[in-house]
Amino acid sequence: MTDQPRHVPRFVPRSRTVTFGAFHEYHRKLWMRYAHVQVGSREAAERVVHKAFAQLRSTWDYALCQESVHSYAWTLLKEQVDTWLYERGLEPQLAEAAGFERAIRRLLIDELLDGFVVLAEEIGLYSAISELPERQQDVIVLRYVLACTDEKTADFLGIETSTVRSNIRHARAALASKLNIPLNGKR
Repeated sequence: MTDQPRHVPRFVPRSRTVTFGAFHEYHRKLWMRYAHVQVGSREAAERVVHKAFAQLRSTWDYALCQESVHSYAWTLLKEQVDTWLYERGLEPQLAEAAGFERAIRRLLIDELLDGFVVLAEEIGLYSAISELPERQQDVIVLRYVLACTDEKTADFLGIETSTVRSNIRHARAALASKLNIPLNGKR
């Protein structure tokens, strides 16, 4: 868990001011979709997202002083999801998400040589995704499971669009390697 800040600076640079309400309104829908995919139910997702926003609200001035409010807030959300799952002895429910099969197809099918049967590899692919570095996992879930654009993914994570694309390239290469599947030359 992210520690509560011990000291909240009094000065918040004007260029970083954004209201908590505006942030909440902009992020809530995607946060709900992310939490739902991870915890498996809308009710649980509501509780998780509520706790994440409550924690963010209580540290809002501190968040505004971070290099990226979006990245800081995303970390709080993921920590709440992880805590909820851990307390119940559960794993993320991503593989059971309604859009997982479609996401897998979008993620790999256009990039792999003909003849690869995605359905036969879904469990191995989910396992391989779970072994990716954290940022690559985030990008893959946002981009392919939640169907965000590269730009929206970058915005929600507080990173550059080029970083999203780089993470996708690296994730695809890692997944293809782990699953022993040669990548097609297409981009």
